[in-house]
Amino acid sequence: MDLDTWQEIFDTLRRNKLRTVLTGFAVAWGIFMLIVLLGSGQGLAEGIQYQFRDDAVNSIWASSGQTTKPYKGLQPGRKIQLVNQDYKDVLQRVNGIEYSSARFMIFGNQQVNYKNEWGSFTIRAVHPGHQKIEETEVLQGRYIDRYDIEQNRKVALLGLLVKDALFHDEPALGKEIRINGIAFKVVGVFDDDGSDSERELIYLPITTAQRTFNGANKINQILYTTGAATVPQADRMADTTRQILSVNHTFDPDDPRAIFLRNNLDNFERFLGLMTGIRIFVWIVGIGTLIAGVVGVSNIMLVAVKERTKEIGIRKAIGATPRSVIGLVLKESILITAVAGYLGLVLGVGVLQAVSAMLPPDASFFRNPHVDLGTALAATALLVVSGAVAGFFPARRAATVKPVTALREE
Repeated sequence: MDLDTWQEIFDTLRRNKLRTVLTGFAVAWGIFMLIVLLGSGQGLAEGIQYQFRDDAVNSIWASSGQTTKPYKGLQPGRKIQLVNQDYKDVLQRVNGIEYSSARFMIFGNQQVNYKNEWGSFTIRAVHPGHQKIEETEVLQGRYIDRYDIEQNRKVALLGLLVKDALFHDEPALGKEIRINGIAFKVVGVFDDDGSDSERELIYLPITTAQRTFNGANKINQILYTTGAATVPQADRMADTTRQILSVNHTFDPDDPRAIFLRNNLDNFERFLGLMTGIRIFVWIVGIGTLIAGVVGVSNIMLVAVKERTKEIGIRKAIGATPRSVIGLVLKESILITAVAGYLGLVLGVGVLQAVSAMLPPDASFFRNPHVDLGTALAATALLVVSGAVAGFFPARRAATVKPVTALREE
């Protein structure tokens, strides 16, 4: 009996090809748009996460600036020069710091050589905690450690591109390079997910660099991670840092340019909130498009029931139950919706894969648009439910047809 029902459904679809195609297209388009929108939203989310790949998400950065407000008799326009004591005060008085480092920048490319190989590279002097903040991957050897800092060791960590330029295929560990004529021992080689400029850096212990390059006690930045702190807690840590530095250097704490503070956690949470809003909007638009398709299916099924009123009346006259009539209409509706929706799902996934393949590997704002398995399963479930909803009202109408009334239909 069930096989006969399906044969009848397929026969009905063949006799009404145009209606079937138009009905299915509405559903396919709805699912296609839902998948493309969800995949695009995921591409934007991954692009945002990619923007934060280079630094720890929960990091706070304080950089030297220049005052713009008069304060306690001092005129604006003073340059704020951070020093080692600032770094020590922040470590001692800001609660919740996990990893930390100061930065001393040796501006301008420095002449570096190994034997007869020469190059110009940027020097960055840091503490050991900088590895976690910058999310640096050590490929060979080790990172700068506390003994390098305490003993002012002349050691260097080379970026991958620096190593390739100076050593080519020769091992670099344990070899000596010269920076402006001063010998440093290579203790490690690193890679960085940031731009190539990050791979062209040389890291030195900050104490060594300050003494070697006439830095005295000067630093350019103070960096630290906030551990498991929430956004409000991280904001308080940043405010405390500003207060400490404002006292140390006598500037207005409300002066926005005296010290530049960047709270990556706050920025990241804002982007996550934005992406959550985008995802909700995408689901609303996608489901709205799908509902429009389902309404179209339901209306067309109502027309189909109207056209088959006499046929349904004959069925009921010879013993068909309302349940069997409802099942017939529901099965036809679900079949059309499921097949068309699956085609729309496959087409949407194909478009996302094609777009992903065309994007350059270093695309930063839109990356790897796709839908995961959970989304695909949710879309599949949505298809089945949509088909049932689309067929329910026409099926209920068909079940209420009276045989005598139906047989009078022309």
